Amino acid sequence: MPDGPVDDAAVLDALFAGSPQGLFVLDADRKVTRYNPSARGVRALPSEDVVGHDVRDFAPDTEPVLGLLIDEVLTTGEPVRGRLLRGRSPSDPGRTLAVEVSLFPLRGGPGLVGVVEDVTERQASADRLAVLSAVHRTVGATLDVRATADALVDALVPDFADAASVDLLDDDLSGAAPPSGPLPTSVPLRRIAFAAPDSVEPARRTGDSRPFPYPTPYTQALSDAQARLVQVTPEDPWLATDPDGFAALLGRKVHSMIVAPLTARDTVLGLLTLYRGRVDAFEDADLDVARQAAATAAVHLDNARSYRREHAVASTLQRRLQPGVTPRLSAVETAHVYLPESAGGAWFDVIPLSGTRVALVVGDVAGHGIEAAAAMGQLRVALRTLALQDLETDEVLTHLDEVAGQLTAVDSSGAHPYLATCAVTVYDPVSRQCTMTRAGHPAPVLVDPDGSPIHVEVPLGPPLGSEGGAAYVPAVTQLPPGCLIAHVTNGLLGAEEDGDGDADAVHRLQHVLATPSRPLQELCDTAVYRMAPSRHDDAVLLLARTECLPPDRIGDWTLPADASVVGTARRLVGQQLAAWGLDDCAFTTEIIVSELVTNAILHGEGPVRLRLIHDEGRLLAEVTDASSAGPHLRHARTGDEGGRGLYIVMRLSAHWGVRHGRQDKTIWSEQRLGEKTPDDLFAAVDVFDTAGM
Repeated sequence: MPDGPVDDAAVLDALFAGSPQGLFVLDADRKVTRYNPSARGVRALPSEDVVGHDVRDFAPDTEPVLGLLIDEVLTTGEPVRGRLLRGRSPSDPGRTLAVEVSLFPLRGGPGLVGVVEDVTERQASADRLAVLSAVHRTVGATLDVRATADALVDALVPDFADAASVDLLDDDLSGAAPPSGPLPTSVPLRRIAFAAPDSVEPARRTGDSRPFPYPTPYTQALSDAQARLVQVTPEDPWLATDPDGFAALLGRKVHSMIVAPLTARDTVLGLLTLYRGRVDAFEDADLDVARQAAATAAVHLDNARSYRREHAVASTLQRRLQPGVTPRLSAVETAHVYLPESAGGAWFDVIPLSGTRVALVVGDVAGHGIEAAAAMGQLRVALRTLALQDLETDEVLTHLDEVAGQLTAVDSSGAHPYLATCAVTVYDPVSRQCTMTRAGHPAPVLVDPDGSPIHVEVPLGPPLGSEGGAAYVPAVTQLPPGCLIAHVTNGLLGAEEDGDGDADAVHRLQHVLATPSRPLQELCDTAVYRMAPSRHDDAVLLLARTECLPPDRIGDWTLPADASVVGTARRLVGQQLAAWGLDDCAFTTEIIVSELVTNAILHGEGPVRLRLIHDEGRLLAEVTDASSAGPHLRHARTGDEGGRGLYIVMRLSAHWGVRHGRQDKTIWSEQRLGEKTPDDLFAAVDVFDTAGM
């Protein structure tokens, strides 16, 4: 600023004539004393002479803000730089001026100089870039379809449009992807998101699913998959296809709209529709912005829909691979809760074993999705197969680890250092022995009948498929009837994937289970309410209340390893069955026992233990000897005197097998009470009822 008044007319003339910006000199009363030719070029400013006119006479649209700027400069003496003034004049909508105001000494008192530049086009381009930047920044933050659609309309309203909606094709319940190419005009679209700056009630509410009226700009965009800019007038013929539905559009004085198909991988997913009722209508440049916003959102919506379809398929697969109705057993009463929140690989199983024993299993495959569900199914079938071989729990996990190692080797992604974790508990209601083994999984939670926790240290083995090489060591304890055994996954404990779980969560679960007499399903529900399980991982809780087989349902004898005791064994069996009222089973059971005892005497070692168990609807016969060698089923030739024993046992039994212990083996047979033995077997038994094996 010069120190004194400027009076060099030639300098001022050159300055005013050569400036590309509009220059205005105002006196203290805001009246124009001079302006340059470029000022006439500022869009929407008058071309006639404005010298001596107040600023409000020729800039009424921006005068309120401009007046505040002038007052600010006069009050503070500091210049104002780079202020944007947006006009909303009906005669010239959307005008944006860049204004600078500073003090300028004039003869007779202080004056002002204003620099005005029409930056409407430049600012419109910046605004469009800002809208696209907001779309790229906010859309796609999650894999949720609704959240993605909401983020899209929120990024466009109100800066770019007065209202915006997203309508999508419904997902195929079978999990199939949408058909490629344009959509049929009759296809129903569901309103997923809608945004407007005020409480607008659109004709299609969020959640509505129906076709758009035909023919309209909506169906045209679906038909050719091309975005279109539509200038709306009440006389447009397409409005007559649904007068009531489009009444809200005309009532909001919408004069322009953009309908842009949401297209990803040559597939139309739905429509993005933008509406304007403001002064400035949509332009061709705005159509380009809508196309880019729709293209960006469509990619994220397609990803979210693909994730949802995969999640649905994985959840369905996972549910189908879980056990159906858990069996009713004399060993335990069970209940479970299964929360497949993330379509992961959590599973559980209740497996009846020989001798009225039961195996309780809970496992968790690392990862989520179809691959995790498929791996879970393979491991569950493999574990059930191994458990039914009557292997010890540590042997079951050792073999299962080998299976998991092969499954891990097939997966070349290297996403997980191990495949799964697992915990197996076997409970015997006759001996009340509980054997627990775990592979990288939280230990079972035990609660006695009084509600006090039972502390048993279950050694932590390596996760399945980790190739750690460590052994699985079981923990063995005796449990009284009425105890609770709780198997959980980390999803219920809210813990990370580690083998010990969260100690505080375990204490909370023990507190929930402190009233073990309550119904098990009620305890399961309470645990879910109290534990606040993870929404990002599957959660499983398997509860079992132990039972004890009554002593009067068990016959147990130890016999010397002498062939003469076979008859004694048959006599003892007959007496026990008579006491149980099962005389009709005596003949068949005596044949089975005689064959098993004979086999143990001829091929086993040490004394022979004979045990009969009368369980619900079945009769079990077990013969144990000290030999570890298992018998083999043989098909004797016509002239052979032996070799038919196991064959006869097999034909007379509903199930039979061999259970290996640490120092002995047990051959067992199970008969279904009430089932009739085939007549052809009696003829064979009459001839070979004393045959050796």
